[in-house]
Amino acid sequence: MAAEGVGHLAQQRGRANSRRSRRDRRRRGRIRVLAAVLVPAALIGVAVVAAPRWTGGDDLSAAAAAPRSPEPRRDPGLAGTSSSPAPKPGTTASAPPSPSATARPPRVPASGPGTFAVAGAGASSGGGNAYRVEVEDGSGVDPDAAAAQIAGFLAAPRGWAHGGARSFHQVTTGPAGLVIRIATAATTDRVCGAQGLNTRGEVNCRVGETVMVNLKRWQTGSPEFDGPLADYRALIINHEVGHWLGHGHETCPGRGRPAPAMMQQIYGLKGCVSNAWPYDAEGRYVGGPSVP
Repeated sequence: MAAEGVGHLAQQRGRANSRRSRRDRRRRGRIRVLAAVLVPAALIGVAVVAAPRWTGGDDLSAAAAAPRSPEPRRDPGLAGTSSSPAPKPGTTASAPPSPSATARPPRVPASGPGTFAVAGAGASSGGGNAYRVEVEDGSGVDPDAAAAQIAGFLAAPRGWAHGGARSFHQVTTGPAGLVIRIATAATTDRVCGAQGLNTRGEVNCRVGETVMVNLKRWQTGSPEFDGPLADYRALIINHEVGHWLGHGHETCPGRGRPAPAMMQQIYGLKGCVSNAWPYDAEGRYVGGPSVP
């Protein structure tokens, strides 16, 4: 019996040891599983904290497909703009010019050969004052187009032909009591200077039967004239033809009133408002005090 009791006790101890061993193995297994879960989570938390902040309007899909190095942070108001450095304090950044801002005015040559093409379109054999239109070669101005515009100025109701008081007709050959020439500044200066008139490359003149229209003024107008270029061209013709008709210079008749066509408006309006025509809409002459 004693031997049997000892054997039975040994069996009980063996079973107890086996149960403890199984519990230890299960405990170690749970620890390994817990570590496998906690360590990646900790690493993910670190990655989230350390990840750079993406600004600049990058597309999420593009950023995911092609990882990029962290970029310098920028003002959220500039998202989507280039990464050019910001202007220094005290300076301003200029926007790129629009296509219209970069458009250049027509090229105006300062000098030419001194030879002229005669406008042919619009010529007639009507009565009244015969005139001829000539344009300097190489000026870039079409003679026939210029002649058509000048014919409109001379025949306008507010022009010198108002009410049928005068009439004009264009000729290409034969005698012409009036010759209107559009010429470069250098040619205008030469022709006008031969008669003692200093046009300084800027203004027009009349020499006998010839009106010299400065190409620069014809193409660009005058900074003193508030109106479209066509109106300023009308003023040029009305002013110089007015001299040819015997009118002298006049000045502003009063603040806020129309400037006379015979006023040298290019030198300032003296309180008047820009006006291209010798007569108003009611047929009254727009004049002012004579200038000696």
